[in-house]
Amino acid sequence: MNAPTSSALQEEAAVASLEPSRPPAGRGRPRDASRDAALRQAAMEVLAQVGYRALTMDAVAAHARAGKATIYRRWDSKLDLVIDTCNELVQRRIPEPDLGSVAADLGEFLRSFATLLTGPVGKAAQALVGELPHEPELAVKFRESFLLPQRDVLRRIMERGVQRGEISPNAPIDTVGELAGAGLIYRLMLADEPLDTGFVDRLLNEALLPLLKR
Repeated sequence: MNAPTSSALQEEAAVASLEPSRPPAGRGRPRDASRDAALRQAAMEVLAQVGYRALTMDAVAAHARAGKATIYRRWDSKLDLVIDTCNELVQRRIPEPDLGSVAADLGEFLRSFATLLTGPVGKAAQALVGELPHEPELAVKFRESFLLPQRDVLRRIMERGVQRGEISPNAPIDTVGELAGAGLIYRLMLADEPLDTGFVDRLLNEALLPLLKR
C-alpha cells in the first residue's frame, strides 16, 4: 500500500478542521452552576409577579433569556423548579448561627429570616402560600423544603441552649418555634406594619425568650 502523499494529508487535515469537535464518549457538557442560579432567580421573579398558577416554563425562559430546553434539562416541571428555587435560596441566604447563646442565635436567625422574607424571596413565598390550599403536591413540597428546615434550625438552636443549661429541658421548644414562624408570617402578610429589626427584637425579648426561660 502506498503511503499518503503530502497533499492528501493536508486535504484530510483541512476537512477535519471543519468538523465540529465532539466531547469524549460518555461525557456530556458540564452544567453551568452560574446558569442554574440565573434560572432560579428568573423563576423567583416571575413567581412574585404572576403567582404559581400563571407561572410557565416559557415565561421563566423568556425572563432568563434562555431556551426552554435549557430549563427542562435541569427540572422536569415547574413544581420541581419552584421548590428547588425556594430551597436553594433559603439555604444560601440563611446560615445556621452558632454564636454561643440562645438569645444571640435566635436573634441572628430571625433577623436573617425577616430580611429574606421582606425581599424578592418573600414576595415569591407569599405568592406560593396563597396557592397551597389548592395545590396539595405543592403544599407538601413547600413544607418539606422551605418550612420544615427552618423549624429544624430553630429546634437545634434551642436544644443547644438546653445542653448549655441556659434553658430548662422542659421548655416548650416546639411552641416557641411555631410562635416565631407565625409571628414573622403574620407581620409580613397580615399586619400593616413593617417586618423589621425592631419587631424581631420585640418578638424575641417579650415572647420567645420569656417562654424558654420561665
